[in-house]
Amino acid sequence: MRLMIIKRDIPEAFRGAISERITSAKEFLAEMEKHFAKSDKAETSTLLQSLICMKYKGKGNVREYIMEMSNIASKIKALKLELSDDLLAHLVLISLPAQFSQLEISYNCQKDKWSLNEFISYCV
Repeated sequence: MRLMIIKRDIPEAFRGAISERITSAKEFLAEMEKHFAKSDKAETSTLLQSLICMKYKGKGNVREYIMEMSNIASKIKALKLELSDDLLAHLVLISLPAQFSQLEISYNCQKDKWSLNEFISYCV
């Protein structure tokens, strides 16, 4: 009975991908899960693309913008892809408009690398 209710509520295009031999709701849901399993590679690619393509357009708070970039970097790290804080700093710098060029020059002239918090405070 449950299986019939579940099948009824799922679009037919999805139902057709599942074997008719399945007789229980548990088997049906397990089979559906196999077809729609999350791909870490795809998620990593999507996150990397959004991080690399980000550009600060001067609207909104620059701190929030940098924190958004940091959040994406954290998600990438959680997917077991190494992304150093130094690389993130450079990605932030190249994503900022020309009005932040003095900041980029200052960063590149320093021997020390800035932490994310230091970076945010200098930007603000």
